[in-house]
Amino acid sequence: MDNKDLQAGIQKMQQMVTPWYTSLENPKTAQEETLQRLLKIYQQSEYGADHNSASISTYQEYQQSFPVRTHEEYKPLIDRVMEGETSLLLNEKPIGWAITRGTTKGETKFIPMTPTDMRMRVAAGRAVINYALQSKRFDIFSGVNLNLNFPSKVGTITAGNKQIEYGYSSGIYTKYVSTQTPVHSVPSQDEIDALGSGKTMTDWDARFELAYQKCLDKNVTLVGGVAPTALQFGRYIHRQHKKYPKDLWDVVVMTLGSIPGINTRLAPSLNAFYGDAAIREIYGATEGMFGQQLDEKRAWSPNYDLFFFEIKVENEIKPLYLMNPGEMGSLIVSTPVLARYEIGDLILAFTPPYFRTIGRKDWLTPFKYVWYEFSTLNFRKL
Repeated sequence: MDNKDLQAGIQKMQQMVTPWYTSLENPKTAQEETLQRLLKIYQQSEYGADHNSASISTYQEYQQSFPVRTHEEYKPLIDRVMEGETSLLLNEKPIGWAITRGTTKGETKFIPMTPTDMRMRVAAGRAVINYALQSKRFDIFSGVNLNLNFPSKVGTITAGNKQIEYGYSSGIYTKYVSTQTPVHSVPSQDEIDALGSGKTMTDWDARFELAYQKCLDKNVTLVGGVAPTALQFGRYIHRQHKKYPKDLWDVVVMTLGSIPGINTRLAPSLNAFYGDAAIREIYGATEGMFGQQLDEKRAWSPNYDLFFFEIKVENEIKPLYLMNPGEMGSLIVSTPVLARYEIGDLILAFTPPYFRTIGRKDWLTPFKYVWYEFSTLNFRKL
């Protein structure tokens, strides 16, 4: 890459992260602007019209007009959208249906992914782009991303008289992200999908062997995706080929998500497998990509410019940016698809703009978090 191309690339990367930086400097303004943008989207759906989205101009009015809802409460509406009533909840037709890896009360969650929503999910690329800009490690983009994502095609279900195809959000996202960022993933998502949607150890061994063979002669500089899967891949390589990933590739950075404690509990194991790679955490879910690690501090910072965030602390609901350091609460997100959606994650606030997701909303979660932090000598440490 010549200097002219490098400068053009840097400029494009800066354009991707500057709105995020600006929103972290002034979250109140950013969230007010984000709310107004989302309200315009909600105006185009029956659900938004029923809750007077066109007449809302303040956060207080938004609170009064739109109820906080869980997936169980949204599910009847989502089911109707799946049956063809798109405008009931959405302002545009979905381009994919994502399912969760976990379950809610024994049932898999289905979440529609719209074109607007997908463009916002590309924000996950901010994690690696931000790292590249800060470290000047632009050589990351001369290599490839080791793709260990879940399949984007899992199966179909009957909704009304239609067959709806669905898959995992990480796989669906990966199919689109390569067109929006300089990140090239190997193996391709189509190659992963071709192996089928099974979840057994044998199925995963097949995916891992595919990744190993496809990347063996490649310059792997980036590992992105689900943290436990990255660890499982490292174990597979050692078990099957008597090597560690660090023996094969010089990984520069790992952008990982899905579970708490990536930078604390899991970092030693990840570095043992992958060498001295930087770890950058992403906070994402089936419903969206909500934040990523800003710097060396081991926490994530919200995408205030993209999603609207609230927090339920005891019996009070307030904007996320008004959390006090040390407070803990249940996160409520507003996305192009779901307004005031209580996602079920517990969030711990540090000094702004840093937060940690400590686990699912459960009375035992805070105790587990404190135990893990004490046992790894990370308690209260960023």
